[in-house]
Amino acid sequence: MKFWVGVTDKNWFEFLRAQTPDEVNFWQPSAGRRAATLEAGAPFLFKLHAPNNFIVGGGFFVRYSALPARLAWDAFGVKNGVHDYEMLRQRVEQYRGRPIIGDPEIGCNVLNRPFFWPEHLWIPVPATWKANIVQGKGYSTSDADGLALWESIEGRIHWAELQEEPDRSQFGDAYLTHARLGQGAFRVLITDAYRRRCAITGERTLPVLEAAHIQPYSRSGPHRVSNGLLLRSDLHTLFDRGYITIDEDLRVLVSPRIREEFENGREYYRHDGQLLSNTPQAAIDRPSKAFLHWHNEKVFIS
Repeated sequence: MKFWVGVTDKNWFEFLRAQTPDEVNFWQPSAGRRAATLEAGAPFLFKLHAPNNFIVGGGFFVRYSALPARLAWDAFGVKNGVHDYEMLRQRVEQYRGRPIIGDPEIGCNVLNRPFFWPEHLWIPVPATWKANIVQGKGYSTSDADGLALWESIEGRIHWAELQEEPDRSQFGDAYLTHARLGQGAFRVLITDAYRRRCAITGERTLPVLEAAHIQPYSRSGPHRVSNGLLLRSDLHTLFDRGYITIDEDLRVLVSPRIREEFENGREYYRHDGQLLSNTPQAAIDRPSKAFLHWHNEKVFIS
């Protein structure tokens, strides 16, 4: 098994440890070079900056994505490890060592089910850890160094509390399908699956695109890509309120109630009957017929 030990700031760790979040964004100040290349579900551990050379907790890798800091803030909020968006920008400026104009792009390592150990459980880094490591280091249990480290880590993780599935060997799509993901992970996964384009219009202006649940989370809909659509914000609103739906053949249906209630809607009726202009490339990520049927039956105003 491969896992990653990422280097982080103690303030980030302490802030999040006090929050006990269900997910975190282990962000990098620059998106140019991703830290870890891991399968979804692989362990991602936290190592504090020197002189605190200890592994102090971790989480389970979901996805890496390069995102504008504003979108990362909207998706994760305080789960970015700071109090507000302005503080996030300030931290990015601090690490980059220069002023930032506009909304910076950052690297986002989305982690599920994070855990934060008390100090008496912290693990000293292996003797082979080099002082010049900046972002982190990958390990494998097939190597003696990695196996010894993993044996120390595994004894500190309460698996039954952290993962729903008893089979810890599930990685990749299997993990994303079965794990309990958070709202932030859902938004990132939807944004990437739809290649940052609206499912209906193909609009690419990222600040106005939103991850929509087909069956809302508040009504037992999961944070799963097959239960989501990336929609322009006005279409998201109409979809949630039942003025627009998607049928099981992935055709857009627009309710006559828009015209009846608002004496308007030309912009929306031009999409009526059309196939979605943009869907995920992976079949497992495309809208589920079961969720679409639910929306048609329970939400759409025909």
